[in-house]
Amino acid sequence: MPETASLSYNLYMTGEEKVRLGGMALENGVLVQGPTAWACAVRLPSGDIRVVARRKRFQASRVRSPLLRGPARLAEAFAVLPGIRRALPEARLPFTRPRVRAAIVASSLAVRLIRSSPRAGSLASELSTVALTILPAAVSLRGSELTAYHGAEHATIGSYEHNEPRGRIHERCGSNLIAPMLAGSVLASVLAERLPRRARRFGRVGGQVAAIAVASELLGWALAHPEEFLSRVIRRPGLELQQHFATAEPSPEQLEVARAALDACLELEAEPD
Repeated sequence: MPETASLSYNLYMTGEEKVRLGGMALENGVLVQGPTAWACAVRLPSGDIRVVARRKRFQASRVRSPLLRGPARLAEAFAVLPGIRRALPEARLPFTRPRVRAAIVASSLAVRLIRSSPRAGSLASELSTVALTILPAAVSLRGSELTAYHGAEHATIGSYEHNEPRGRIHERCGSNLIAPMLAGSVLASVLAERLPRRARRFGRVGGQVAAIAVASELLGWALAHPEEFLSRVIRRPGLELQQHFATAEPSPEQLEVARAALDACLELEAEPD
């Protein structure tokens, strides 16, 4: 167990009922989300920590349909970002750097070119489209503190959830969705190209929503049955991604920021809505 992970432990050795949490790493901090509230903490250039916590306007926990739960969780994760930018302008969100924006524009243009080519709809073209779609995420991880804050988010939330020191790998990380979601996305796009031309765009959109929904339900099953062979297959790509690419060992200072966000989120969750 990494030594830094143990710093996230003693604060959360309680017998209280646990709140289900999620999170997102920033360039200079951590966002923690609960069922009804979110809190974001960032390290300022001065060295101080600034924390903002708010109630959520949209709560995915209220969505019960298996077809909508996954897309709703994804929408909920991004719905808080405008509020963070207003309440905490010092927060450096992952996709705000100029080179990441450039990668988004370049990948979007390349995807359009592939879609308009005679080979559109083939397995090779769809795999190329998928690779271009994840390019901005890959660019955002390079040359930044984002991966270490991602590790701090995992270690802090994991220590709270399990009442024991946890490291930078977390079983519920969104990276575990990537393999099933991309496989579903490729299949949906290939099938959409078989539709009449005027229906293809709607087919792609519907297919992507279905891919997210199926991937989310598959991951939920995999987490509930960790010893099953299929469960290990589903989770392995995401775990490898966390281990080798998406997270890094956090410093004590980064863990302090993550704990500040978690404490503020739990405090607001404990208050009457």
